[in-house]
Amino acid sequence: MAVSLSDSTVLSSQQARSWALVLDSRTIPCCIAPDPNGWKLLVPEQQLESALRELRLYENANSNWPPALPVSRQLIENTLPTVSVLLLLALFHNLNLLGLSLPGRGIIDLKELGAAHAEIITQGHWWLAVTALTLHGDLTHLLSNLTIGGVFILLLCRELGSGFSWSLLLLSGTIGNLLNAWVQSPDHRSVGASTAVFGAVGMLAAISMVRYRHHLQRRWFIPVAAGLAILAILGTEGKETDLGAHLFGFCSGVFIGMAAEFFLGKYGRPGGVLNFLLALLSAGLVAVSWWAAIELAV
Repeated sequence: MAVSLSDSTVLSSQQARSWALVLDSRTIPCCIAPDPNGWKLLVPEQQLESALRELRLYENANSNWPPALPVSRQLIENTLPTVSVLLLLALFHNLNLLGLSLPGRGIIDLKELGAAHAEIITQGHWWLAVTALTLHGDLTHLLSNLTIGGVFILLLCRELGSGFSWSLLLLSGTIGNLLNAWVQSPDHRSVGASTAVFGAVGMLAAISMVRYRHHLQRRWFIPVAAGLAILAILGTEGKETDLGAHLFGFCSGVFIGMAAEFFLGKYGRPGGVLNFLLALLSAGLVAVSWWAAIELAV
């Protein structure tokens, strides 16, 4: 004889199917029967207690699932320092156009010295992966990184903080250039901050994916898919576009962004002092890299 598990309660179709799957997994026979107002779940009378026990365990284990949406972080107002760094890139580009003179060296070609030359990088001169991020092929290249790329960098800096964001951008761009050098031909050369820009795109996608991972369900891939769409639209145009650098910058940004979001979820955003130290460390790394690049050419 079959008895209903929910004599006083009519189940919805979804709940009836969920309960039936639970009992199925515990090898307790059951069937879903229609009711004038919904559905009922029927089990053999001798297995009623076992069925009720299994369903109680299931409901208790899933009573707080899915978790509540995480509280949105208040964005940091740091537009001015972020724009200032972007303007420094423009200033550096103009200095290169005007010609920079060093004692005993005369006018030097920064683009020649600091480009990410694959053969030289694979010989151990990793700092060229850093210096290349500060150079641009021409004015159009510079403006595209400052305008389109600047939007993503501004979003990242407001999300994570300026110093933290710039250190992660530098890390993703450097890793992207290093990986690109290893897969390209020895004579390959690359310049531009776009490797770091696509690192920012990857980080923003990964941050969204990790933060809302409990609510994305089967759509967990959407943030990264959106990032890949941006890569396809913006990162493959132009005959001199370095797709490898863009792709590796994006991929490194994804992994760095995942790690950063887990860190923020556990410890919170870095404070003002730590942000300042990270910014100082990033600026120091760029300066040391340029010093090494110039010394290498002597």
